[in-house]
Amino acid sequence: MSTLQIILNVAVLLVFVGILYFMNKKHVKFSNRVFTALGFGIVLGLGLHLIYGIDSDVLAKTTSWYNIIGTGYVKLLQMVAMPLIFISILIAFTKMKVGKNFGRMAALILAILIGTTAVSAGVGIFSATVFNLDASHIMQGAAETERGAYLEEKTSGLTAPDLPTQIIELFPANPFLDLTGARSTSTIAVVIFSAFLGFAYLRVARKDGDTAATIKKGLDAIYALVMGVVTIVLRLTPYGILAIMARTVATSDFGAIYNLGKFVVASYVALIIVFIVHLLILTLSGLNPFTYLKKTAETLLFAFTSRSSAGALPMNIKTQTGRLGVPEGIANFSGSFGLSIGQNGCAGVYPAMLAIMIAPTVGINPLDPVFIITVIAVVAVSSFGVAGVGGGATFAAILVLSALDLPIALAGILISVEPLIDMGRTALNVSGSMTAGVTTARITKELDTEMYNNKELGAQVSDL
Repeated sequence: MSTLQIILNVAVLLVFVGILYFMNKKHVKFSNRVFTALGFGIVLGLGLHLIYGIDSDVLAKTTSWYNIIGTGYVKLLQMVAMPLIFISILIAFTKMKVGKNFGRMAALILAILIGTTAVSAGVGIFSATVFNLDASHIMQGAAETERGAYLEEKTSGLTAPDLPTQIIELFPANPFLDLTGARSTSTIAVVIFSAFLGFAYLRVARKDGDTAATIKKGLDAIYALVMGVVTIVLRLTPYGILAIMARTVATSDFGAIYNLGKFVVASYVALIIVFIVHLLILTLSGLNPFTYLKKTAETLLFAFTSRSSAGALPMNIKTQTGRLGVPEGIANFSGSFGLSIGQNGCAGVYPAMLAIMIAPTVGINPLDPVFIITVIAVVAVSSFGVAGVGGGATFAAILVLSALDLPIALAGILISVEPLIDMGRTALNVSGSMTAGVTTARITKELDTEMYNNKELGAQVSDL
């Protein structure tokens, strides 16, 4: 019977996939298909949850099949992330836009990313304080206890690296290793390696125009090939969102969400406040924040459902260049840096909230101004090298808690609601990197304001 149920569950998913495919054939707008997929995923996931319950073997096996579409899609996006970063930054150098203002551009992007992360930490502290969150009052179930013990075992003897060590880790000792994404700082390492090659190209261009032209022609060909792969993958977005959302809703522990409701609400209050800060930054830059909302909605929605900043990178870059008017060089640098530096949600809000929650358990007054300033500073510094994939927030929290000499095991107390919170954190991460790109382009006067202000949505993120 269980096998038949699994087959029926998979068949229902395929019916929804068929409807989305039919909509595509009828040339329904991409954004409409994405939101339709989100709705289908919620309905399907809720149905599975109510029929089977999260502890059901049938549900576990069903979601394993769903993962072929959902997780498979995210992996395909992650597959193209490193090649996209590498070739896009090189192409930007060949267009001479990055080479002239590289230092200023990179400094602005980093300043905005790290600055907004520090603000995010402050907002996280504020929200945790207003909601009076205290880790000692949270009931821990078996999952939380097991997760805490695991973290404590894995981090036994861990000491948070100092700033010089963190900076050294950014450099690519073996760029070919970093192209595989083997290290948490691999993304930034690839950016640095690409920048070195870009400067080398500019040097060749000054001395030997014919050789530089040959190099540029080859890079253009590789760029066209990589973007062709990106286009194919992005067109699968509605199907990926359908499967990811169905799995997420079906496997969510609503009981745990209810019990930890105050923390969930406090988290989303903090995330929304930081998102408003992003809109304020754009407003102060003389840009319409509602235009930003309209043009980034699809990308933020994907980041929300996929819970992968790295997976959202192709859509992030395309949204900046094709809708917001950001030059390719700035878009690629802000998107790439945003994967492992200055993640406002995972490396900003979340670790700061945990620190404030856990402090009372060891006799520290969380309202002590010195402690608050210390938390914000530690969060900002620790945001270097946080990977834009699953587990990044936990890694960031461990670094912060270790630096503050707080019990790391308590980082596992919220595992039951982790997926729900991680959705909002990831969307905020991606918004932070796009805000950095748009604002930098505006300050350097390279933003195509005509494209930004155009009321039409602009290029489809699936049609590169």
